[in-house]
Amino acid sequence: MPTGENLARKPVVVIVGRPNVGKSTLFNRLVGQRSAIVENIPGTTRDRLHAEVTYRDRQFGLIDTGGLEPDAESGYSVLIREQVRAAVTEADVILFVVDAVTGVTRTDSEIAEMLRPKKTSVLLLANKADNDSRRELAVEFFELGLGEPMPVSAYHDIGLREVLDRLSEVVPESRAEATVDELRLAVVGRPNVGKSALVNAILGEDRVIVSEASGTTRDAVDTRFLYRDKPLVLIDTAGIRRRGRIERGVEKYSVMRARQAIERCDIAILVLDATEKVAAQDLHVAGYVADAYKGMIVAVNKWDLLEDSEDSREAFARNVLRRLQFTPWAPLAFVSAKSGLNIDGLLDLGLEIAETRSHRIPTSEVNAVLREAVAANPPPSPRRRPLRIKYGTQAEVRPPTFVFFANDASLIHFSYRRYLENFLRKRFGFEGTAIKFEFRSRE
Repeated sequence: MPTGENLARKPVVVIVGRPNVGKSTLFNRLVGQRSAIVENIPGTTRDRLHAEVTYRDRQFGLIDTGGLEPDAESGYSVLIREQVRAAVTEADVILFVVDAVTGVTRTDSEIAEMLRPKKTSVLLLANKADNDSRRELAVEFFELGLGEPMPVSAYHDIGLREVLDRLSEVVPESRAEATVDELRLAVVGRPNVGKSALVNAILGEDRVIVSEASGTTRDAVDTRFLYRDKPLVLIDTAGIRRRGRIERGVEKYSVMRARQAIERCDIAILVLDATEKVAAQDLHVAGYVADAYKGMIVAVNKWDLLEDSEDSREAFARNVLRRLQFTPWAPLAFVSAKSGLNIDGLLDLGLEIAETRSHRIPTSEVNAVLREAVAANPPPSPRRRPLRIKYGTQAEVRPPTFVFFANDASLIHFSYRRYLENFLRKRFGFEGTAIKFEFRSRE
């Protein structure tokens, strides 16, 4: 199993506060991009969200957290509270955000009481102080006993330069770290198939919220860890639904984040529910992965609930292959996040696919196989002008990209593209990854 060691050696700054005080807006301003979902709905951010910030001579990891309700006894609020406490434990500096408009609340006082015993540096930010009267009201927060409040407005970008200046003073210097070639794995799938539970099983710790309710994970959450001495990044994402079933607002942004996670990963782990049939949403997600030319593993989760036999595995595999006809190259891994079944096998398969995606075929071998394929099945020529594929080469890796030169590339039919891909896969493998084909005209 992975060691769980965080490879990032940069200091950590954590943003905390009660719901709807503007933590995610502050996070986005400090990061310099829309990295967190921002909606005027209390409780939008649930899991911890990570980013890296460089300012002057300081580099640090920035963590956004969900709205903290210290007295919560049930529901998401309890889960969020545990996530915030875990983030605070990691923190070198804490940004405690309060609302200058509403003033000091009981929840603010309870959070301050939780933070005061910490030896960690705390900067108190009175947010939404976008005029003189609100900036004057910020002095009320002295009573929290956490030092002088800094009046800011994340929405209007007021006072944030001073916050960064202050962070550059209190954030400790980061230790030098070697550049590593990380393998990025994105856990994707439709809602409520057990993606977050699988992430926790892989990491061996509760780094993301797990709940029986669908739609729990909204942002993409990156976690670095080591497995067999190799650096990996695990990206947990929100469940993806078909476009017509995406609700407006937060879920729309969640799908966007999940698609972005697919774009920046090397291999996507498509999670299916073993107790349910392969659904249209599963095909939709697989299509996103294939269109992005990524590697893919189909992880059949909750396999502990079924009879584990060779016949049952083969029957399920046949059904998946019939439904996912456009990704026959994606291997299956039968796993259980609950029992830990085959978690190591899943990660080992990811490492194998990573090597496959980096494999380069010599041009001489590509052309030898190309000549053999054309001789066995010449390309159709729908027009009077015959199509001639002259030669090919592998131009790139990750994804494996092949460029073929023909007298007229417009004559290539998609069915013949598929034929060439299948022929090359038969000879060279490339199991577990999409292959990119480009056809160019050259007289």
